[in-house]
Amino acid sequence: MALCLKQVFNKDKTFRPRKKFEPGTQRFELYKKAQASLKSGVDLKAVVQLPPGENINDWIAVHLVDFFNRINLIYGTMSEFCTEKSCPIMSGGLKYEYRWQDDYKFRKPTKLSAPQYMCMLMDWIETLINNEEIFPTRIGVPFPKNFQQVCTKILTRLFRVFVHVYIHHFDSIISMGAEAHVNTCYKHFYYFISEFSLVDQRELEPLMKEWVAVSHLSNCILDGHKR
Repeated sequence: MALCLKQVFNKDKTFRPRKKFEPGTQRFELYKKAQASLKSGVDLKAVVQLPPGENINDWIAVHLVDFFNRINLIYGTMSEFCTEKSCPIMSGGLKYEYRWQDDYKFRKPTKLSAPQYMCMLMDWIETLINNEEIFPTRIGVPFPKNFQQVCTKILTRLFRVFVHVYIHHFDSIISMGAEAHVNTCYKHFYYFISEFSLVDQRELEPLMKEWVAVSHLSNCILDGHKR
């Protein structure tokens, strides 16, 4: 899937620089293992399962960073279609609106345009994954006790990017001939968060209930939610 995404999307338009794993580290080896499984055509439900003997936090960290890179690539390429004019509110259809909140500039949930929200989101995630106290890279340094809670928040917000792209910009994805690759990325993401219960089911509702209004959603997405 990684090769296909790079062929379809413009890697020079990634919304943020790609986060890379340091060669020789455990996480680099886990990343290579996960990528090899993806390229081998193994069922995605099997690919996301924790390999025997591996640490679950390392496995989650590797996938979270990889999803961040992939979603960066997808949104960065089609961001020209997501403007202040076309998307004055960060939303997922008429029913769902996403407001931004953080510990710095926006201490209360704040209405933002989709481009502003995406910018704040990617900056926020990049800061977190580069924070050694949250995503330690040195051998022997443990993950913080709240690591999975932090990952849940990150993955929940990344899911909202899929919601916005599918409901508001999927025509643009189709025009680029990229729907199959976006669908595969989404399916991989969905199976992973489901395997480890990392995102609340209520957050998944926009792509479960709004699919009638989005005629281009593929059967693989619908099937993933119905199971």
